[in-house]
Amino acid sequence: MMIVSSVLDEKSGNGINNMADRGNMLPGHTETDNLNQNKDTVFFRDGVRRIDFVLSYVDDRDGEKKQERRKQFEANLLKAGLELETEDKSDSDDGKTYFLKVHAPWEVLATYADVLKIKVPFKASDMIHTQEVPLEWLSRPFRLPERVMRPEPDYFTSPFDKGKIDFFLINDKETFFPPSTRNRIVYYILARCPYYKEDRKEKDKKGIKRLLSNGTYTAAFPLHDCRYWKRARNTECESERYNLYRHWAGFLSFYKEQPLNLIRKYYGEKIGIYFAWLGFYTEMLFFAAVMGVICFTYGVLSYDDNISSKEICDADIGGSIVMCPLCDKKCSYWKLNSTCLSSWQSHLFDNEGTVFFAIFMGIWVTLFLEFWKRRQARLEYEWDLVDLEEEQQQLMIRPEFEIKCTGRRLNRITQEMEPYLPATSKCARFCLSGATVLFWMSLIVACIIGVIAYRLAVFAAFASIMKDSPTRKIQLLGSLITPQLATSVTASCINFVIIMILNFFYERVAIWITDLEIPKTHLEYENKLTMKMFFFQFVNYYSSCFYVAFFKGKFVGHPGDYTYMFGWSKLRNEECDPGGCLIELTTQLVIVMVGKQLWGNIQEALLPLMRNWWGSRKARNHPEQQYSRWEQDHDLLNFTQLGLFYEYLEMVIQFGFITLFVASFPLAPLLALCNNILEVRVDAWKFTTQFRRPVAAKARNIGAWQEILNVVAILSVVTNAFIMAFTSDMIPRLVYLYANHDSHEASMSGYVNNSLSVYNISQIPLYSQPEEGESPAWYNNQTITTCRYRDYRYPPGHPRQYAHTMQFWHILAAKLAFIIIMEHVVFVVKFFVAWMIPDVPSEVKARIKRERYLIQEYLHNYEVEKLKIQLSQSFTVDPPSHLRSSSEKCEVLSECL
Repeated sequence: MMIVSSVLDEKSGNGINNMADRGNMLPGHTETDNLNQNKDTVFFRDGVRRIDFVLSYVDDRDGEKKQERRKQFEANLLKAGLELETEDKSDSDDGKTYFLKVHAPWEVLATYADVLKIKVPFKASDMIHTQEVPLEWLSRPFRLPERVMRPEPDYFTSPFDKGKIDFFLINDKETFFPPSTRNRIVYYILARCPYYKEDRKEKDKKGIKRLLSNGTYTAAFPLHDCRYWKRARNTECESERYNLYRHWAGFLSFYKEQPLNLIRKYYGEKIGIYFAWLGFYTEMLFFAAVMGVICFTYGVLSYDDNISSKEICDADIGGSIVMCPLCDKKCSYWKLNSTCLSSWQSHLFDNEGTVFFAIFMGIWVTLFLEFWKRRQARLEYEWDLVDLEEEQQQLMIRPEFEIKCTGRRLNRITQEMEPYLPATSKCARFCLSGATVLFWMSLIVACIIGVIAYRLAVFAAFASIMKDSPTRKIQLLGSLITPQLATSVTASCINFVIIMILNFFYERVAIWITDLEIPKTHLEYENKLTMKMFFFQFVNYYSSCFYVAFFKGKFVGHPGDYTYMFGWSKLRNEECDPGGCLIELTTQLVIVMVGKQLWGNIQEALLPLMRNWWGSRKARNHPEQQYSRWEQDHDLLNFTQLGLFYEYLEMVIQFGFITLFVASFPLAPLLALCNNILEVRVDAWKFTTQFRRPVAAKARNIGAWQEILNVVAILSVVTNAFIMAFTSDMIPRLVYLYANHDSHEASMSGYVNNSLSVYNISQIPLYSQPEEGESPAWYNNQTITTCRYRDYRYPPGHPRQYAHTMQFWHILAAKLAFIIIMEHVVFVVKFFVAWMIPDVPSEVKARIKRERYLIQEYLHNYEVEKLKIQLSQSFTVDPPSHLRSSSEKCEVLSECL
């Protein structure tokens, strides 16, 4: 094939090859046909050479420097062997955008496939795939057509070697490398191609990424193969995007399996691994959601057996218990039965089934992680990722690292000189990065303290507003919206808004300090950014839940000796309801978790749709065939290098919600399941319709996210054990239950009265007493001399009045014992399950060994056959002089072979 070089226009610096293209038109085509051809194509104007990449730019009047950069860059691309073709701005929608189309010929593809060690087929696989699903008829409704699930045959593969072309199965050089591999190779060249003259070696002037950042080019992207809503007209062009949209991106396909092999073929292994993980996570959530619904149903069915709530709501029991004020000055005395509704709500989530569910989730997390390792190992084998070292990291040094690190040293492994970052510079950058992370995490903590101060400050205001009213209507409303509930809901909403605002800054800070560290490889860059962003998000999203779960109501003190925040008399620490703080933790969890998921879905679905609609508004009136493939993709959103990172981050944060605090809300896995069913299809819809085609990349696994999931899994066992012990009222109830040897119902009678201590109202300090006019109408200080509060302390008149009783220490010991027992039981089961389930299935191990053996055998036979041919040719052309007869020649030749 003739290589067509761009003729550089000295005036504009733009690549123009119209004359060359006219000379290379296909037979039977005229110039008029060429000008009126369908522009919705992925080929050059000759209809033969495939467009592997597209660069766009705007020819600014004052952009002489940019023109010079483009001229040098395109000249260097031509020297690298790439072929270019330019679309003039007069043919674009806006009349000012040029499109530079890039094609990689066979020689370039073969050279860089050898450099990147890309695996290609050399023999059709003869290994039999075992049936994974024994009852195939049951799974038939969930399956997709075989042509979609397996878009290409199964082959044995080996790293490409340009010197052994005839070893590989090459039927057609133009289609041997799939489009995803082609665009990956071209991007590798673009990322390292300089844009300076030969006589000026300026190391910092190289790579398309830098040209995009300084505005020389406005976009760089590979093309989608066709429109997503219809098949490609050209029979030689694939319709994989159409198949993905039809069988994967539609919401009506939510119950169908994902075409992972087609996703991998079209988008590359890195994106394929993400969707494989997301799909597997969603499948495993189904079992957690079912168990959570069962536990919640148990709480509903045992509603009438809740003796504690009955006592609280009873007019003779709860209605006769006068509680001490919950804040100073503005809060007055209140009756226990005013918390009737919240006590019933607490029982739905705080019951005997919650303990079982917390233990179940600890085991579920282990099963999820272990089974995912097995699924991942199977994908590594099927997708030729077993021997992959993450794109051969030594070959994939980031261009930014090469530019900024001027020093060079010998690599002990490759024995080649390579750039490196001095230890002193690395240490200084690391310290600055660590200090920045600590500063911003401290800022999160400061914001949380501010929200806590808000809770303490407004509680008194809500208590004053919602005090008892003689109007029954307001009384009923007050029973539904208590000061505690109003404070918790408003504080949760404010906290959610703060989280969203801080996220905006954290993303930029994390990227800035990661760039400051100058990671060597793309994998190292992503891992460092992942850890920083997760630390930020972990503190940002979970700190408020940790406060409610482990701090609220734990350091209150007692009437006459209350504890104040920072010693400020106006900020008295919050108390929990007599039913416990678990319902408030549930409220906090639901608002933050559901709010994040709703906001995330709006951002992922509506914003890209509106932006693309606005960006393509000028092209909607054009004839379909004149709306070129490169303009269609140019109007779409750019899928950045960190696009997949944010998808992982969203799911891992959700994973933390359903594991760290699941004991407070058993329905959390159900909400996550419903969200993820939508998430899979929304992400698929975005990738196929709203984003430009990403540059294909390889990845063996989910990277640093695997370690983060492992840490969250271990931490979840500890947090749920502490929630059950210190946030829930389960342990005090069990201690009271087993302290009485009567029947279950009889033994729980009197628990509410037992859990409340007595204080003498006359001993309440003046600064804590309710102000005049704040007391309810039923309060009479002549007849009511004591009030109750939530604690286990001796009553007034006792020799050790207001000191903790022995029951308090018994309950504390029971809580600590429960934590130790639960953690050990769950951890023992976790480690046993992890030991029992191999990370790599035995079948996959056998297949890997078999394939390696066959590769060695075929390579050996190939070399032997090649040697035979060389020896035969040498004997035929120039036989040894002492061999006279042909029989002697044949005998010696056979002995040599």
